[in-house]
Amino acid sequence: MPSTPAASVLFVCVHNAGRSQMAAGFLRHLAGDRVEVRSAGSLPGDQVNPAAVEAMREVGIDLSGQRPKALTPGAVQASDYVITMGCGDACPVFPGRAYLDWALADPAGKGVESVRPIRDEIRTRIEALVAEIDAAGPPPAEG
Repeated sequence: MPSTPAASVLFVCVHNAGRSQMAAGFLRHLAGDRVEVRSAGSLPGDQVNPAAVEAMREVGIDLSGQRPKALTPGAVQASDYVITMGCGDACPVFPGRAYLDWALADPAGKGVESVRPIRDEIRTRIEALVAEIDAAGPPPAEG
């Protein structure tokens, strides 16, 4: 019988084509089914950044089947953690969620050699997030 995920995490960036897609890919890879993973953009692009897809392929994570998705209030409301990456105030705020803002360089328009350091920074942050989720469990439910 499948267990309930320990937490749900939503990654948000402007185009949902680079940073948030890489973060979601790492979290799926590192946490498996222990965490429910979503990503979205305040102004979603047409496709995932090819340099981000290539950079992730280099570390064994396939983003080629992912597509940018629009940010919805429902996605935020359904998430325990909302991690923004340069989307400013476009993200709706609901009580009872943990909000984090990760200041990361935007990989848009950059080649894979410039995306690798961004990818590596995201991996470091995801590893810390997984450790936090595993140690604390989900944030308290709204009462």
